[in-house]
Amino acid sequence: MDEDIDIETLKEEVKYFCEERNWDQFHDAKEIAIGISTESAELLEHFRFKSDQEVEEILEDESKRQEISDEVADIFYFLLRMAQLYDIDISEAFKRKMRKNKEKYPVEKAKDSNKKYKDL
Repeated sequence: MDEDIDIETLKEEVKYFCEERNWDQFHDAKEIAIGISTESAELLEHFRFKSDQEVEEILEDESKRQEISDEVADIFYFLLRMAQLYDIDISEAFKRKMRKNKEKYPVEKAKDSNKKYKDL
């Protein structure tokens, strides 16, 4: 279903949701950044101190997977809100950052660089 909707439509949905509740007064860059961080920490709680096997089991459990999905959606909401309020083109920002990442992490230097997975 990701392919069925565009980012601008989601940003408009977030804008309308917040305007209906008069939340603009609470949403400045600092508060949104705090929200992103808080929701990211809530996502991390599902995985902290878990082995690879435990993480696999968590992701196979439909109830836990839904909880994780909710946290991902909360993070995405705040990212959309930041972009909507401060006129950030997420697609363009993502493409620009990926170009930078390709330069910073060229395949020949980055591929298979994690010792943990080399022996698999």
